[in-house]
Amino acid sequence: MRLTPRIVEVFLKGERIAAHLRSSGNHRHTTLAEHMPSSHRRYADWTVERIRGEAAAIGPATAALCELILERRPHPEQGFRSCLGVVRLVRPFGAERLEAAAMRAIEIGTLTYGSVRSILDNKLDRQAAQPRPADGVPVLHPNIRGPRYYH
Repeated sequence: MRLTPRIVEVFLKGERIAAHLRSSGNHRHTTLAEHMPSSHRRYADWTVERIRGEAAAIGPATAALCELILERRPHPEQGFRSCLGVVRLVRPFGAERLEAAAMRAIEIGTLTYGSVRSILDNKLDRQAAQPRPADGVPVLHPNIRGPRYYH
């Protein structure tokens, strides 16, 4: 690579394969679509608003899940793949099941595409959620050892 105050040049085996004008002080990425990997190019047309719209069209739980995914990332674009995966689950599973799975994922705090997919694959969206103790008292069970077991 050769960097000058105005141009960035990329060389491969001594031959220049790309040249770009440098952006002037806005500290933002300037990327040409043809230079993006194909896996990134497929998401270039998506925006936060478009993802929100697609998720809201499915239902409020899916919209809330996607919103949580987007806001918990340093940059919302980092959550695009996860949100798009969640939105596309409507095709094989339907809106009703996806809504139930999104609600369950939010309840248990697993805000990933893989978690939602697992909930749907294992039909956990059709089961009632496990009741939580309302008073915060720990659940007593012979298989739960507690912190003293490990010290």
